Amino acid sequence: MENHAKLLIVDDERVALRNLEHVMQKEGYDVTGTQSGPNALKLIEQQQFDVVLTDLRMEKVDGMQILKKTRERHPDTEVIMITGYATLGSAVETMKHGAFYYISKPYKLDEVRKVVQEAVHKVRLKTENRNLREQLESYQGKVKIITQNPTIQKLLETSRQIAPTDCNVLITGESGTGKELFARFIHLNSTRAAGQFFAINCGAFTEELLSNELFGHEKGAFTGASAVKKGLIETASGGTLFLDEITEMPPSMQVKLLRVIQEKEVMRVGGTESLKVDVRFVAATNRDIHDSMKTGAFRQDLYFRLNVVSLRIPPLAERKDDIPLLSYYFLKKYAILMKKEVTGISEDVVALLMNYDFPGNVRELENIIERGVAITNGPIIETGHLPEDLRELSIKTFRKQAGKIPSLEIQEEAYIKWVLGEVGGNKTLAAQLLGIDRVSLWRKLKKYGLEAE
Repeated sequence: MENHAKLLIVDDERVALRNLEHVMQKEGYDVTGTQSGPNALKLIEQQQFDVVLTDLRMEKVDGMQILKKTRERHPDTEVIMITGYATLGSAVETMKHGAFYYISKPYKLDEVRKVVQEAVHKVRLKTENRNLREQLESYQGKVKIITQNPTIQKLLETSRQIAPTDCNVLITGESGTGKELFARFIHLNSTRAAGQFFAINCGAFTEELLSNELFGHEKGAFTGASAVKKGLIETASGGTLFLDEITEMPPSMQVKLLRVIQEKEVMRVGGTESLKVDVRFVAATNRDIHDSMKTGAFRQDLYFRLNVVSLRIPPLAERKDDIPLLSYYFLKKYAILMKKEVTGISEDVVALLMNYDFPGNVRELENIIERGVAITNGPIIETGHLPEDLRELSIKTFRKQAGKIPSLEIQEEAYIKWVLGEVGGNKTLAAQLLGIDRVSLWRKLKKYGLEAE
């Protein structure tokens, strides 16, 4: 029984109305009844019902008017028509306008119960399918940045503030941190949201192919150019172009891109006339762009054109408070996509994930959870569903601190402290794991002031 559904019963015969109200309330439905057609229209305007049962022939406002108003106002609501003047013509007419069922008086209560139950079931299915479709669309197409981390929340607020300004943006951060996601977020919160968003990886093409992708070409510009091709810069006019791994762009291409940004015009390969464009550029890199400028691999003037606002996306290791939140987000996503009843993650798995440094960042976490959902045959992801190396190893990744690469001594000290912690301070076992003798370990402990560890 699908009770708690909301029913509206409309009948100008008081006895018939009270009988139906009583029967449907006993079935567990939330019932509203009225003898007035005009009042029924007001109720339909004010709230949504799952099912409307209405008499066909009534004064002032009849059942057909109620049917049309319901279909117009609440397309998911099902309408059951009841009449003491049943004819083939009226039945066809009501069904043509979207009635769920046509019941003639005198009716059997069991018939009404069955028809209402079927109508409620259909409404529930439509609601579930719509919710599932919306969930799938949100996972597949829309930007959703899941976080409870103060740093990421601050970056999101900054992104919202700069989105309408149309300034160029430079996003930095390790691979897998979500740089493109932030670029899309900025686009969707800008005045260009109705325009298109294009993304291109500058390191994935040769110079010739990258030039062709960005600038396009005229017919006959080179062998095989049998037709005009618009480049991404031209196509993205009115929208946003995301240039990923911008430091991989060849120097000659950087010069051309700088001109596009400065002059707001582009020339196709083999062309003789410049075309006006209106593009917002969002660039990203996982490298130290300042090092690239020092070596001459990246132009300083282009940097200043792109770096009107800069956003640094921290690695997942610096925002571990997001790991459980992201894990359950990915769990729900892949349970829906794979149509599996997976609803939880064991405490042991969460503990392992919280103790892992994620060199692959959010992208790696997503892959781990996707694998877990795919492998498990039950409702919970257990440690046995994790990759073997994650179960066996507690991997530490040494990252830049305050923008600098840590020295070998700093890394060695940190590694020795970690090994000692893993073996509970057992120096003999620690020396064996480190591949050195106890004397060498003692010297290193003394050097780093770790004798008491």
